[in-house]
Amino acid sequence: MPIINPPALAPPRGYSHGVVGRGRVLFVAGQVGWNGEGRLVGDGFAQQFEQALANVISVVAEAGGTPESIARLTIYVVDKAEYVEAQRTIGAQYRARMGRHYPAMTLVEVKSLLEDGAKVEIEATALIADERQP
Repeated sequence: MPIINPPALAPPRGYSHGVVGRGRVLFVAGQVGWNGEGRLVGDGFAQQFEQALANVISVVAEAGGTPESIARLTIYVVDKAEYVEAQRTIGAQYRARMGRHYPAMTLVEVKSLLEDGAKVEIEATALIADERQP
């Protein structure tokens, strides 16, 4: 997927301004830091972020994609300061799962999330290569 970062815009840090893609579109519902039993993995922001991202990647993989198939991430947090404080840790977690692939991203601070105790929710749009295309 070609990354679009126009020189007229400030250079992005940890995301891309735009992504051009081709293939089947997969919309991934917001994922919180739930494990396979539907329980939050812990109280820590970084723990929940890592699990939520793993859940997104799991949905993408089930559809036949890879982390590089992800064209857009929207990250909802209940406390922006907590996100900033954990940035180094979650940056390492992100790179461990996504490598140096930086899709278009948006971070939004919200009052709360539907799941009690959830600190982060991540939704995604992925472009899955169509097996019929060369």
